[in-house]
Amino acid sequence: MTDPVAYAKQLADQLEQMLEQEFETLRTQEIDQFELIQPVKTELLEEITRLAPSANDIQVLPEWQEFRNTMILCRDLHRRNAVLMERKLEAIRGTLESLRSEDPSSSVEVYDRLGHVSRFGRKSGYSDA
Repeated sequence: MTDPVAYAKQLADQLEQMLEQEFETLRTQEIDQFELIQPVKTELLEEITRLAPSANDIQVLPEWQEFRNTMILCRDLHRRNAVLMERKLEAIRGTLESLRSEDPSSSVEVYDRLGHVSRFGRKSGYSDA
């Protein structure tokens, strides 16, 4: 069997690459690709969890230092991805809310049934005069 420290480091490197790919799919809104990445990422995390010693051991054992550094980077990449995902979800929620809003002062432009752009929530025409 291979050295568990080297193997864990290899898996951590793969996780880092996976998190970078995940970021790109989120950034470019390639949802299908994003969904394909998730099971692979989960498998990597499960295998890393199985191989790695306790957090205390990783802190004190020098042979685990590179692994620890890579996992810290992975944590930061995961947080970055989570922030990006949350921002995108907030933008979607905001858009949906503005489309549902019946606020007459709404300045959101939407298409009507004929494909013309109109301001949502405002009636324009002769009846307003």
